[in-house]
Amino acid sequence: MLQLIVWFRLRIVKVFMMLAALMPVLSLFAQQPSHLSIEEVYQLARKNYPLIKQRNLISKTKEYSVSNASKGYLPTFSVNGQATYQSDVTNFPFQIPIPGFSLPQYSKDQYKIYAQVDQVIYDGGVLKNQKQTAETNEIIQQQNLEVELYALYDRVNQIFFGALLMNEQLKQNDLFKKDLQNGIDKTKALVANGMAYRSSVDELSAQLLQTEQSRIELISAKKAYLDMLSLFIHAPIDESTILEKPPVPTLTDNINRPELLFYDYQKRTYDLQDQLLKSQLRPKFNFFVQGGYGRPGLNMLSNDFALYALGGIRLNWNLGSLYTFKNQQQLLDINKKTIDVQKETFLFNINLTQKQQNAELAKYFELLKKDGDIISLRESVKNAAAAQLENGVLSAHDYITQVTAEDHARQNLILHNIELLQSQYNYQNTTGNIKKQ
Repeated sequence: MLQLIVWFRLRIVKVFMMLAALMPVLSLFAQQPSHLSIEEVYQLARKNYPLIKQRNLISKTKEYSVSNASKGYLPTFSVNGQATYQSDVTNFPFQIPIPGFSLPQYSKDQYKIYAQVDQVIYDGGVLKNQKQTAETNEIIQQQNLEVELYALYDRVNQIFFGALLMNEQLKQNDLFKKDLQNGIDKTKALVANGMAYRSSVDELSAQLLQTEQSRIELISAKKAYLDMLSLFIHAPIDESTILEKPPVPTLTDNINRPELLFYDYQKRTYDLQDQLLKSQLRPKFNFFVQGGYGRPGLNMLSNDFALYALGGIRLNWNLGSLYTFKNQQQLLDINKKTIDVQKETFLFNINLTQKQQNAELAKYFELLKKDGDIISLRESVKNAAAAQLENGVLSAHDYITQVTAEDHARQNLILHNIELLQSQYNYQNTTGNIKKQ
């Protein structure tokens, strides 16, 4: 009895250990979405894409750069020293005959060590410019990151609509199988009545098996799409997850791509560089205090080591950059014009893509108009063929031909519908009007 109790307790411990090991897996599947819209995929793909981690790093870089620039207003402390030997020193060729007084003889070896504190009073706006440049660089890098993240939407479109297409084709595959099974049942009845050959049933059955093979391929393709979506949103997706068919978007020709802001922010850096050129031409004022020990000291009539201190205001006005000032401004102007050319080229390419996509949209609209008529006619022919098969006046081969023709027409409708919707979302992506939750 005691052994049984011990065994039972051990089993309970093992069960709890297994549950503990499965908790992370269970929690992962608990997060599996039951429905998934394309807007949610956009949002989750951005949130979980590894590159998004760079956003915080860019902000931290800006904070440190601005902090460093701000510390330029703090007083600076330096320690300096020197020991020199010179070939000659100041001396006096005569002595003044005053009792108890004699002129000093200076040593050729001289020493000095001192500490100095400098405080910026006016720097011409250089430090302010450094802070503005750091903030602008952060905006540029963040916008460049936004440009790279925007490329995700095109990849999401390809995968999401690919999965939707597989869904619709699987539904049509079921309808095709039903038509074939209906033909098999009718042909079997004819065989039983001696009105058809067994080979007709075999031919229909072979076509049904090929349809089941097609289903296997569709399921495999859909799983591949779902696996890729799962990686993008960092959550499990399987057959139970319903991908919501996106609504038809309202298209606009207005271009709101993140690249446009990126070009504008780049031009702003050249404006700041122009301000820096002007700042470097302005005079700078510093307050300083110096204290030291050396020989000679400040007393020119003593050759002894002595402590000393001095302080004041220092002016520094470097006009050497005047020689290159105009050329530097011309270079900045060329750089700004280069950005304008890049922006113009980008818009030109976007307009070309818009023209191409508008042609595709028009094509799909025209194809869909014909698809409906083709399906109606193919369905009518198929129904007539089914009646003829049932009456034994149509071969199984001819029936398969008509059923396959209708299936092909419906597959075209499905394909054109999904391609039209994907093209509309691609157009939104091209113009930069993707709506995110």
